Amino acid sequence: MKRLTPFLYFTLAAFAAVAPFYAAPPQAFAQQQKSLYQRLGGYDALAAVTDDFLGRLATDAQLKRFFVGHNKEGVTRIRQHVIDFLCVATGGPCAYTGQDMKTAHTGLGITEDDWNIAVKDLVATLDKFKVPDKEKNEVLGAISGLKGDIVGR
Repeated sequence: MKRLTPFLYFTLAAFAAVAPFYAAPPQAFAQQQKSLYQRLGGYDALAAVTDDFLGRLATDAQLKRFFVGHNKEGVTRIRQHVIDFLCVATGGPCAYTGQDMKTAHTGLGITEDDWNIAVKDLVATLDKFKVPDKEKNEVLGAISGLKGDIVGR
């Protein structure tokens, strides 16, 4: 019986780990398996969100100063870096080849107010595309971790 007891504990623990998947409806299981990238709609959806978000930043009275001096090629490069970064951050298949956030934002003098305005613009963009609250909160959670690397550099 002593040898059987650890086996029973192991079996119960293993069953407990997978039981929620068996108890969940098939749609819930499929949703749990999808990455944030997939739940957001994939590459094309991220590109559309990026276009809208960058458009908001570039036309915002306080933030447009960060886009002054960039030609069309420079803006296209920024756009691609944002798409690739979001793709990687959400579990997509892209490769981000840009600089780390500290390096990319050093010297820009981004303030707390700038950050807050950009976050509001991002929320407005996500709302425009009717991103569900769960996914929106996951995106905002991922972005909030970058604040220390971006603000005050």
